[in-house]
Amino acid sequence: MAHVRLGVCYYPEHWPRERWAQDAAGMAALGLSLVRIGEFAWSRLEPKPGRFDWAWLDDAVETLAAAGLEIIMGTPTACPPHWLVARDPDMLPVGADGQVRGFGSRRHYSFSSLGYREAARDITARMAERYGKHAAVVGWQTDNEFGCHDTTECFSSAALTAFQTWCEARYNTIDALNAAWGNVFWSQEYEAFNAIGLPVAVTETNPAHCMAWRRFSSDQVRDFSADMAATVRKHAPEAWLTHNFMGNFTDFDHFDVGADYDVASWDSYPLGFLDLADLDDAMKARYRRRGHPDWAAFHHDLYRAVGRGRFGVMEQQPGPVNWAPHNAQPAAGMARLWGWEAIAHGAEFVSWFRWRQLHVAQEQFHAGVLHADATLAPAHGDIERLARELAELELGDTRPARVALVFDYEACWVTDIQPQSAGFAALTLALEWYSAARLNGLDVDIVSPDAALNGYGLVLLPCLPMLEHALLDRITASGARWLAGPRAGSRTNEFAIPDGLAPGALRTLVDLRITGVDALRRGVHLGIDGGDDDDYVHHWIEAVESSTEPGLVTRDGRGVTFDGDAGTYVAARCSRPLIARLVAEAAQAAGLETRPMPAGLRTRRRGDHMFAVNYGNTAQRLPEGVRLLLGQSPLPPGEVALWEA
Repeated sequence: MAHVRLGVCYYPEHWPRERWAQDAAGMAALGLSLVRIGEFAWSRLEPKPGRFDWAWLDDAVETLAAAGLEIIMGTPTACPPHWLVARDPDMLPVGADGQVRGFGSRRHYSFSSLGYREAARDITARMAERYGKHAAVVGWQTDNEFGCHDTTECFSSAALTAFQTWCEARYNTIDALNAAWGNVFWSQEYEAFNAIGLPVAVTETNPAHCMAWRRFSSDQVRDFSADMAATVRKHAPEAWLTHNFMGNFTDFDHFDVGADYDVASWDSYPLGFLDLADLDDAMKARYRRRGHPDWAAFHHDLYRAVGRGRFGVMEQQPGPVNWAPHNAQPAAGMARLWGWEAIAHGAEFVSWFRWRQLHVAQEQFHAGVLHADATLAPAHGDIERLARELAELELGDTRPARVALVFDYEACWVTDIQPQSAGFAALTLALEWYSAARLNGLDVDIVSPDAALNGYGLVLLPCLPMLEHALLDRITASGARWLAGPRAGSRTNEFAIPDGLAPGALRTLVDLRITGVDALRRGVHLGIDGGDDDDYVHHWIEAVESSTEPGLVTRDGRGVTFDGDAGTYVAARCSRPLIARLVAEAAQAAGLETRPMPAGLRTRRRGDHMFAVNYGNTAQRLPEGVRLLLGQSPLPPGEVALWEA
């Protein structure tokens, strides 16, 4: 049976030593067993170049271990100390505007700085050598939130030199690069690799140049990450390794970076990201204090894929955050619901950020499990209840779902570089299609474009502009039905329109050509002929030539869906009710059972148990005849239920 652990993020360097034992005892009494420490402490570990102070961290490790707690040690490379910046100012990142992004916050380093990499490798090696074989240090987190604060891309001279080298390795000759990028346009041809510039110019730069730059920047993250992971493994061979990825973040390929870790983890802040989301005001108001019912779930399933079946939540929101435009107080019980939902999706651990709210510096408004004066915050009771309930249950491992959603980071870069319609983003479509499946009571596995697809009944392709034949071959071989969304196969690997037009490789499975696009202004809706008022397309509709009659047509006569071999192409961005209807029809055609969900209610199976969570504002009735192990029916808002499936 799976063993799920609860934890917390702790910063002993922020508090007097005499407080540490009391905090450790409080964590253990709450039912926590994991504690992450160390990831922002470089200036305390190496206050001057080559002078190290390990005594305080030694004491912190022993204090936590004495309370029966196990430790995830964070390497401190996300916050280089001031002396290092003063010694090597070229390590600082540079923005697209050419401005150096200086000391005074965090993540102030460039992935392309060789000097910084050497310093990061040194502190990581020393830390891992000291604690790598400590019995209480069971896991390691490298760095913190790679790429946060727009730091994946760096526009420094070091990054430019590295990019030129990367281009030469990829294209071999400058003529090949010029041909691949289409540099004959606007006389953009380069005479040598060292002539290639940064993708910053008078107006928009060549999309192929931008795509190469995004791939290069992603590779820089991967290379740095692999270096740090290998450094830890050398000294801590028995511990598991992770990195804490973020929500709504696609600046680098997480599947590539995740390959170096045993477990993928991520930082879950449902309310902060709801406030930042591209959602209408009514939906934001409805879920203001609980979060969107599919946002966290999407990321749980995404990072389970990044971790090749293993994931955890390193930072779970316990209360208001400090970084969104509007920072809501979570509704009662949500710290518990969010924790249970992560567990339902297969999390090995859930860790809340942070143990105690800090009274100084940038995060004073960021809530903790304790208030700044060490009194109990609302999340404390939620976590206590979850820990008690979890201790009484035996949970199995997550089983493969019957629905796969293919998610491609490069697709996100394509729609970033050339959105064509404001607000059109591959990530947004992936979230909408994922939500559509969940609204039909379907569990979903998110998979990479390279994943095996055997065993799936339905494969969803929300937005894959660079759609390869190999993926279609695997879908066909699996016997699954497919549902593909707009812009599928619309670009080659080098960001050109494919021969024969879009949908490129997909034309082997569906007879159509995309001859144009109508990018609709926000608020312009094209209703579906014979459909309800909620059935419409928006933002994007393609002009289609096909020998196949469309299944759905707009009221002004434009085709929306086209059936092909074992699947359907959707030539528009659809309203949420409409895409839910299309996913339901595709699932039923694949022989999958659908169960329409009321607003706010979602289910997820783990092993032999079915979980239900209620994000809505009203109580929801659960299926008849189930024997509840947790919760009640009707299920109140903010509550969780569990039964044997």
